Amino acid sequence: AGWFRRLLHKPKPSSVESSLKSSCSTSSLPSSSSSAKSSSSSPGMSLATSSIHLSPVSAPDISASDSPRWDKNYDVCICHSEGDVELVEELVSYLEGQPESFRCFLQLRDAVAGSAVVTELCDAVQNSHCWVMLITPGFLQDPWCKYQMHQALAEAPMANGRTIPVLKDVDRKDYPRELRNIYYIYMVLKERSFRQIRDTVVRYLQELCRSSTKRME
Repeated sequence: AGWFRRLLHKPKPSSVESSLKSSCSTSSLPSSSSSAKSSSSSPGMSLATSSIHLSPVSAPDISASDSPRWDKNYDVCICHSEGDVELVEELVSYLEGQPESFRCFLQLRDAVAGSAVVTELCDAVQNSHCWVMLITPGFLQDPWCKYQMHQALAEAPMANGRTIPVLKDVDRKDYPRELRNIYYIYMVLKERSFRQIRDTVVRYLQELCRSSTKRME
């Protein structure tokens, strides 16, 4: 009888203690349902860290009115052979149709009538942020393509994302020696390659904005 009375009068654990025990057991051994919710809401994070709200690093707005993007007339200059005009027009249409509304220089469309070819090619390189080199068999045989490639390399000799080589129908062994220190995009699926080009240009312009902001600070 004595032990039964003591059991009846034994104090119950406080609500705080019970909640702590409950939370500890949940975090150490998550149920399948809570685990699924965690992975769907914040993939790669455990339950222990999913409640921590990390402020994401905001990407700079490359289209802002004070963006250094507007310091040049074009975002992208496409260097290509005459035999690849149709593919290049598709690429330009894709880039100009993106939310960023990239400004592309297309020689047959944007070159000034009556001006010298050398002048136009040099101006296009100097007035563009990035240069896409569509390296095809025709590119390798075109002296003007090689001239423009050399102008781009002279403008920015260090590979920092401005020169974007794109190989199509060309063996890797025929990749121009002048570009060997720069990674290239190998075009197999057109849509995927277009997206890679777009992402590369965006990254360069974002880094340009970051560098400009740091200099101002």
